[in-house]
Amino acid sequence: MGSLDLQNVTIGYNGQAVISNLSLTVRDGELLSLLGPSGVGKTTLLKTIAGLTPPMAGIITIDDKNVARVPADRRDTVLLFQKPLLFPFLTVSENIGFGLKMKKWKQKQITAKSEEVMELTEISKIGTQKPHQLSGGQQQRVALARALVLEPSILLLDEPFSNLDADLRQKMQSLIQRLQKETATTMLFVTHDQSEAFIISDRIALLINGQIRQVDTPEKLYKSPVTGEVANFFGNPNIIYGTIDDGLLQTGKLKISVNLPNCTMAQAVIRPEDIIIGTSGEPNSIPGTVIGRRFEGALTRLIIQLEHLTLTSLSFSSDFTINQQIFITLPPEKILLL
Repeated sequence: MGSLDLQNVTIGYNGQAVISNLSLTVRDGELLSLLGPSGVGKTTLLKTIAGLTPPMAGIITIDDKNVARVPADRRDTVLLFQKPLLFPFLTVSENIGFGLKMKKWKQKQITAKSEEVMELTEISKIGTQKPHQLSGGQQQRVALARALVLEPSILLLDEPFSNLDADLRQKMQSLIQRLQKETATTMLFVTHDQSEAFIISDRIALLINGQIRQVDTPEKLYKSPVTGEVANFFGNPNIIYGTIDDGLLQTGKLKISVNLPNCTMAQAVIRPEDIIIGTSGEPNSIPGTVIGRRFEGALTRLIIQLEHLTLTSLSFSSDFTINQQIFITLPPEKILLL
């Protein structure tokens, strides 16, 4: 329903930049998640797009119109916060229709549109109730319906499910996915939760230290990080430095078979779950010692010391012990050059 384009946007307070020269495009009808640790400026960026915080520099374009200096009430955006912020004295139906009332819609139109969106968000049966009578999940559905009823070009969501318990959160994630597909609403969804971003997103923009580090599909971000910083953010500490010559990655005295081009200053990664662990030597296997072990339920995380190199692996077996001598195999096709 709308496209969003940020070009060299800088945002800050008291002359101190929080985000510098940020560029990002959210495609028409896309759900893009802005993922990053707490305190990197994700909420500040949403407020700037919504017109609540002016940018220090840059261009903000919605549907090919530069809105960087347009007041919030004249931008075709809706910002949904962590807390529902419902009017306590209005019913669910009245809360949902409030924005349309401010736009001078006729009551018959407001009622019809509100009922349509309540059906979409599965809250038709609670239309006459007040916010204090609702559960947290129901309140967030009402807030979502109140945003969707306005049919904004861009719906901005600031960690809207962070205050819900795990079960409700999963249900709301499924709901937002379905609603986004059914309504084709363009959404920019802020979260610090990697699993949430993976579940709901068409694409993910990773924001670290005020900079977009990579924008890609969830699968590519996880499997094909462009830098060691991105790899580490997604739980991969296995960064190997060395040289590549004739299919061999050499780091210290260790030589590893790879399917990569020659490189004099190589930086390669392998996912922990891609490392094969054995207790006996196989062709191309490397001897190592378990120096760390952490049981994580379905998987056990192992820290393995090789000569001149420490790697992290994930194993379905929990039988390994500290100081155990093992052998690992690094499949060449699983090693990625950064």
